[in-house]
Amino acid sequence: MAQPQVLAARELQRRLATDPPPLLVDVREPAELALAALAHDRHLPLSASEDWLPQLEQLLPRDRDLVIVCHAGVRSWNFACFLMERLGYERVWNLSGGIDAWSCEVDPSVPRY
Repeated sequence: MAQPQVLAARELQRRLATDPPPLLVDVREPAELALAALAHDRHLPLSASEDWLPQLEQLLPRDRDLVIVCHAGVRSWNFACFLMERLGYERVWNLSGGIDAWSCEVDPSVPRY
């Protein structure tokens, strides 16, 4: 069973400075983004998956590293597993501890909630 790789917040910070950076996919709800934003490339709230799932292949290229982000790392882990197990994506990472870890370890200006 394929599983995403785990990525710590500091490692994500380092990888975002590489060329090309990984594609950040935020699966949190719009209200969560309003509380604590992290620059992301794709916002795919899980509650609206029926809206974006049919276009997922166009939204998430297979030739880029994908880092999935949520509040604490649980929803993103589940979505990352779905991408790998059900859709055959291979280059998938999960931000361990989610945006909360980013706030604590990398950028304290991002509010915690």
